[in-house]
Amino acid sequence: MPRNKVFVNRTLNLKRIKYIGLDMDHTLIRYNTENFERLSHTKIMEKLVSRKNYPESVKKLQFDFQFALRGLVVDRKKGNLLKLNRYTAIRNSFHGLKPLDFKTHQKVYKSTYIDLSKNDYLAIDTSFSYSLAHAYSQLVELKDSDPQSKLPDYAQMADDVLDALDEAHRDGSLKEEVRKNLSHYIIKDESVVRGLEKFRKHGKKIFVLTNSDFHYSKLLLDYAVTPFLKDYKSWVDLFEIVITFAQKPKFFYDDLKFLKVNPEDGTMSNMDEKLSPGVYQSGGARKFTADLGLDGDDILYIGDHIYGDILRLKKDCNWRTAMIIEELDEELQKNVEAEPIMNEIESLMHQKEPLEEELTELMTKKIEKESPVDEKRIDQLQDDITAIDTQISQLIKKQQALYNPNWGQLMRAGNEESYFAYQMERYACVYMSKIGDLFELSPRTYFRAPRRPLSHEVEMRSLTV
Repeated sequence: MPRNKVFVNRTLNLKRIKYIGLDMDHTLIRYNTENFERLSHTKIMEKLVSRKNYPESVKKLQFDFQFALRGLVVDRKKGNLLKLNRYTAIRNSFHGLKPLDFKTHQKVYKSTYIDLSKNDYLAIDTSFSYSLAHAYSQLVELKDSDPQSKLPDYAQMADDVLDALDEAHRDGSLKEEVRKNLSHYIIKDESVVRGLEKFRKHGKKIFVLTNSDFHYSKLLLDYAVTPFLKDYKSWVDLFEIVITFAQKPKFFYDDLKFLKVNPEDGTMSNMDEKLSPGVYQSGGARKFTADLGLDGDDILYIGDHIYGDILRLKKDCNWRTAMIIEELDEELQKNVEAEPIMNEIESLMHQKEPLEEELTELMTKKIEKESPVDEKRIDQLQDDITAIDTQISQLIKKQQALYNPNWGQLMRAGNEESYFAYQMERYACVYMSKIGDLFELSPRTYFRAPRRPLSHEVEMRSLTV
């Protein structure tokens, strides 16, 4: 495993950061993701039956946590699930619960680059990626296998699944289940609280900015933060400011009014004065930074949602950003396991390159008729290249089998970056698998971005070796 647990896209000097902001769900407060996604899947199916008149049979569909990944895209019209590379070219595709074979994929998509601004596509990049993607694919499978099921078309089903999930948030049915069984869904981590207190000793102001309402936020903070505090009486004292029901990403670009929240009973009152330490609801980033006399570079905000937490924030506020990618730890471990296979692939590629160059030279002479060529040598070269390609193909399958059985690596689409990785790299200054990775470090840490060579620089380097 790599020694460094916080990875750098853009240079960041923690010493210069005055305020550190934390999303709550899946960032400050860790969830048992598989348990929570299973609950989410259950609630989606229940809502589809009770609110959208889907057949009772959908409630019997079992959740498979391994089916999907974060960062996939739904093709609403065709009922497909897609994985894109950084250029939005499709590198993997499923219809229902089955992969599209190569010929079908080519027929349907050819060399399509996906325009994610179109209503035809739905990006699944939230913490509910697993349940949403699997529920939708199961419904597509059910519709195709039973034409008499009277399920709506693919696009409507995508909308219905998303609406069902949103409703489970709005009506509190998801959070009510968490409330009933906190230990099943929430992971306590004393080391995070130790790290928070350490950062406070270094003069860092820490605030919480969450879309969850006050009562749910209080429940989780009372459960996972307050019991471990040594220097503070409760989370109210630890955090400079707590903003609930923030309505991100709207918080970052709109000017909604702040309401003052009484942390004793959750009652609210209008507030027109400047922000001061306390608990609030709603509000906006412009007033937040102005009232506290901050510039964007003074604030580091940490979240797990590429759109709601990172992308809009970076575009609209210019705060510094950090992203939590909880799947990262497992992916790093799999990368270590895959390294010997990748070395074999690289060795075979080095063997193949001179053969391809020789074949190219012979074929060029043959076509241009510059001089007689050795046909037997051409045949031999083609056979040798094919044999190496077969070995490489088998090794690639072996390597991909270490990761998600359907989609491979989270951060890669074949040899290229996945679209999810591209978004993260573009908008997050640093990233890590859990917030504790940052709080283990010194609050004076200087994160230096690595120099990334361009293609022509790599080529020059190889020529000088």
